[in-house]
Amino acid sequence: MTQVDFYVVGSDSDNARLKVAVQICDKAMRENQHVLINATSETDAGQLDDLLWTFIQGSFIPHCVVRQPPNAPPREPVVIALHGQPVGDRWDLLINLADTVPEFFSQYQRVAELVDGNPARREQSRERYRFYRDRGYPLNTHQV
Repeated sequence: MTQVDFYVVGSDSDNARLKVAVQICDKAMRENQHVLINATSETDAGQLDDLLWTFIQGSFIPHCVVRQPPNAPPREPVVIALHGQPVGDRWDLLINLADTVPEFFSQYQRVAELVDGNPARREQSRERYRFYRDRGYPLNTHQV
């Protein structure tokens, strides 16, 4: 069964939430996991793309941005997807930046839900929490 972790960020800025996503990617990479980031906007995808290049000075997290479903699975271990899940079944971790639960979440070992101080996004995250809880998924909450 999919493990769901909620990461609660004190700030309400989009950038703080995206930085936590990159930290999670970095840790997953060190554990040889493949990560899909479910982005919902070109702005988020672009900022994530930049952060993955510059997260730690002198480092780089191999990644790609998928704007349309590709014909073959991406080779990079981290994929930023704008329109759902790309082809392939090698994904270990889903980082969800959407305001709803993705239909394909249960195909992953883990889901990371990012919560920030923005009131609208916080309420949407509460709805996602209830969704997972009501279906019996194991939940953890981490204060970042």
